[in-house]
Order: sequence, then structure tokens, then C-alpha cells
Amino acid sequence: MRESRQSTLTGRRAREFEAFVAGAGGRLLHVATLLTAEPSARCPRAQRLLVGALARLYAQWDRLRDEDPYDRTRQELVARFARGAWHPHRRARTWDTGAEYGVLARLGPQERLVLVLTLYEGVPEEQTAALLGLPPERVRALGTRAVSLLRSTRPPRLRAPRWTGDRADTR
Repeated sequence: MRESRQSTLTGRRAREFEAFVAGAGGRLLHVATLLTAEPSARCPRAQRLLVGALARLYAQWDRLRDEDPYDRTRQELVARFARGAWHPHRRARTWDTGAEYGVLARLGPQERLVLVLTLYEGVPEEQTAALLGLPPERVRALGTRAVSLLRSTRPPRLRAPRWTGDRADTR
């Protein structure tokens, strides 16, 4: 008796989660693609971010209560991106590969996060600041800087590497 009830609950949980992913998966993948600035046709990093966020959501599905699963998934997606992108050795160097990248590739990770959350997702600046752990003034400044960089017609400044590996190149 107990086993059949548990299998019924597990089946219902899986169907609810599948319905959520079918409805929100495309938009969440687009958010992840904007954050990683990968081309939309080929976005393995964005897919990894989304799969990790959805796996975490599925593990917590029964404990959501009155929370919005989309908001929870977006928070996890942003947290995963921030953990990987704010470390200099993990940043994708888009200008070195020669591949075509999205418009947001010329922005830094923080600017991309603020722009995607506030403009694309419509999250208020105060909530974005709380989500990222930044003061609201900093979020406002990052958003303004991101928009001005996207509006400028100049190509992005490329920073030369600080250390090339040869001692003769470092003065």
C-alpha cells in the first residue's frame, strides 16, 4: 500500500516538473544563453548552467510550497553563472576564438547579469541588488554602463594579457 502511494506521488512530481520545464525551459535557456553570451545555435555552457539549475530545482520540488519555480530556477541560474563567471581564470575570452558571439559578449559578467535581469527579465533593481549581493546604486551604475556600451559604435577595448609566459615580455 505504502509503495503504491509513494510511486503515485513520484509520478505526479515528475509530471508536474515536466510540465514546468516544457513551459519555462525555452525562456530559461534563452536567459542562460544571454548570460553566457554564446551563439544561440550552439550553447553548451548555457545548457550546462540550465541543467544544473533544473536538477537543483527538481531535488527541492516538494519543498517549494508557495514559491514560484521559475523565480527559484532563475535565482539558481544566476548564482551558478556568477560563481563561474566572476573568477578571472574561468571567463570565456570571446575575442580570442574568432567565433561569432552575441551582442552581450562585449559586456563583463556583472554588466550582463544586471542587464539580463533588469531589462530582459523585468526584475526590479532592488531585487536584483539583493540577488547579486550588491548595493542598489551599484546595480544602477552597472545597468547604465551596460546600456551605454551597447549603444556605442566603437568596438570593445581588448585588454592585453598581463603575463605572457616569457620573462622577456614582462618589463
